[in-house]
Amino acid sequence: MNPTQNLDSPTDRVKALSVAELLVLHAQIGEELRDRGVVRSANNPTGDLAEYLFCHAFGWQQAPNSERGYDATGADGTRYQIKGRRIHRRNKSRQLSAIRDINGGHFDVLAGVLFDDDFNVMKAALIPIAFVIERSTFIAHTNSNKFMLRDDVWNAPGVRDVTAEIAAAMP
Repeated sequence: MNPTQNLDSPTDRVKALSVAELLVLHAQIGEELRDRGVVRSANNPTGDLAEYLFCHAFGWQQAPNSERGYDATGADGTRYQIKGRRIHRRNKSRQLSAIRDINGGHFDVLAGVLFDDDFNVMKAALIPIAFVIERSTFIAHTNSNKFMLRDDVWNAPGVRDVTAEIAAAMP
């Protein structure tokens, strides 16, 4: 970083860093998010953040990382598969990550959240499994189903809009 540069904004400060400095900062941010309990893995933080927000908003018990087919359990025993998608300027897709063995009875409700480019909560919903099965598409080469979290999902019977609750859970 050039010490004579005027670095007024965080964006300017980041742009002034070398590639090596950016990679170190990226690793340090990941470690700090893990230390704060926001993420549990070294993967893209979107999924871990979604799990964190839903569990904190509703008091769900997070499943172990290796648990098959669901991510959290509610006090009433309801099992939740939690998915997040960050919509940004380079990719506006609302396709959630793969849902494996959708008919296996592993979860009861899909908890989905859409984040904007800066990880602000745009929309979040609790979606009954029957609707997810009806609206998802089987993809043979991944042996999984894909589900698109389109705006019309929020108007479907049985879907609960939880945008306010999830946005309020952001630390």
